[in-house]
Formats: sequence, C-alpha cells, structure tokens
Amino acid sequence: MWRVRVRIIMNAMARVMGLDVGEKTIGVALSDEAEVHAFPAETIWRRPGWRQDMRSVRDRAQAHQVRAIVVGMPLNMDGTRGAQAGKVEEFIRSLRNYVRVPIIVEDERLTSWEAEQRLLAGGYTQEKRKEMVHAVAASLILQAYLDRKRCESAGGPLK
Repeated sequence: MWRVRVRIIMNAMARVMGLDVGEKTIGVALSDEAEVHAFPAETIWRRPGWRQDMRSVRDRAQAHQVRAIVVGMPLNMDGTRGAQAGKVEEFIRSLRNYVRVPIIVEDERLTSWEAEQRLLAGGYTQEKRKEMVHAVAASLILQAYLDRKRCESAGGPLK
C-alpha cells in the first residue's frame, strides 16, 4: 500500500513535455509540475537517422521525469493531413519504441507562425528567432493541450 502512495505522489510531481517536430529541429517545451504553464526549453538539432533524435528526446524525458509527451501534428488549414503530418506520424511511431509514457497528438496549426510573431514582437534578432522558434512553438502546442485538459476536467466544452 505504501508503495502505491509513493508512486501517486511522484506522478503528481511529473511534468508534461511538448514537441514541435520539424525537418531540421525538434522544439522542446516543458510544463510546470502543476501542469498549468508551458515553457520553451530547448531546440534539438536533428541528425541523420532516427536513433539519435529518439535518444535525445528519451534522455530529456527521463531527466525531467516526464509523465506524457505531447507532439504537435501539422495539419493543413482545412484539417486534412499532408506530407509533413505523415512524417510526424512516422516520428511518433518510432518514439513509442524509445519511451514508456503516453504520447498525445495535438493540433499545431499556426503555432510556428505565432511563435515567430511573438519573437518578432519581443525584439529578438533573426539569428535568435531561428534558434528559439521551434521551442516557443512547442510551448504553444503544450499550452493548448494543458488548457484543453484543464477545461475538460472542469466539465467545460470539448474541442
């Protein structure tokens, strides 16, 4: 019985990770322990093949005691899945072999654009924006998931 309580307490202190998966980079965001706020964490520069990328995500998930990973799905504006969505689905299938936490898919339409706009408004240089845009997009994806989850648990409308 005591072991069960410890596991519940540890899970309550875990974070959720958000990913913005692109051709060249993977933006990473993390929630706070209360799962209320999402924060940009870093950008992983992708390498040839999947193994290094998967290990990088797995290592970060373990280091931050992540209980779930939210991956942005790049849908077309009409909601259909294009070529990039297929690549992200392939990434998710591969990631499932490297992590033992739930992987949740979240609509990421316009998050890269919104991230770019926020960085522009913040006065960041083009070089700094390029470095940060995917981590900021990952935080927007993760925040959308956290907000939706909180709304659903409060009995609000489902989207």
